[in-house]
Amino acid sequence: MDDLYTLVNARNLLCPMPVIRVQEAVEQLSPGSLVKVVCSDPGALHDIPAWVRIHGHRLISTSEKKGEYLVVLEVQDEAPAS
Repeated sequence: MDDLYTLVNARNLLCPMPVIRVQEAVEQLSPGSLVKVVCSDPGALHDIPAWVRIHGHRLISTSEKKGEYLVVLEVQDEAPAS
């Protein structure tokens, strides 16, 4: 199942690095691609979904598993400039 996702390992990184790693990954992917982010910073559960929303991507899920925080998103077309 993990073969369907691009994995972003943001373990042991503090804000703003998890968001920066997500941004770098998303820039390399096509619309429809799925990204799974694994973090150890609980703030990422708020920061990454906010970034996803601002940039027009789709949040699939957030969860906590064994002390790690998971965020799954789907890359969308770039959000229109405002």
